[in-house]
Amino acid sequence: MEQTHIEARPRTCIRTRSSARAAGWMTAAALVLAGTLSGCAVVDRSSAPQLSKTDTWALLPLANNTETPQAGQRAASIAQSLMTSYGYTNLARYPASSDDETLFDPAKPDQQQAALTWARQQNAHYALTGAVNEWRYKVGVDGEPAVGITFDVIDVQSGKVIWSGTGSRTGWSRDAVSGVAQKLERELLSQLAH
Repeated sequence: MEQTHIEARPRTCIRTRSSARAAGWMTAAALVLAGTLSGCAVVDRSSAPQLSKTDTWALLPLANNTETPQAGQRAASIAQSLMTSYGYTNLARYPASSDDETLFDPAKPDQQQAALTWARQQNAHYALTGAVNEWRYKVGVDGEPAVGITFDVIDVQSGKVIWSGTGSRTGWSRDAVSGVAQKLERELLSQLAH
């Protein structure tokens, strides 16, 4: 039997300008597509001051400016989880009453002041509060989730807002409102993670 010997030669890759240009266009197209598929978001934030994660923090109620019952409590729950994951170890959440945010109750303007008084009693240095301005599925064929949230960090002793962020985000019809809210809240609060 005759044995055949085949010599293996390394393959060389010759890249031309046109193939490099095409690769660049494909990368750019992929980034645009990825941005398009992730839903739309608009976020505005002030510069984050130096905040200590070991100071005592209070999570105060988020005003529910929507027609969705308990949207403020839902958003606050996500915010609490995110702040804890960012390393805020001394975070106390304002206790919700059983009648908070029922669908037909009018807004309670004195609730924010009562919550701030509670935060002072807890010796909190900072408080996270804000408002939920949208929390729904849009009407239409696709039923896309839409969320709008504003956060404020308050110096508890002075009552002054020292940081603020607001944003809105939509998702696709397969997304849950809570998932869209979590993405938005993560983006809004990311400055506090450092």
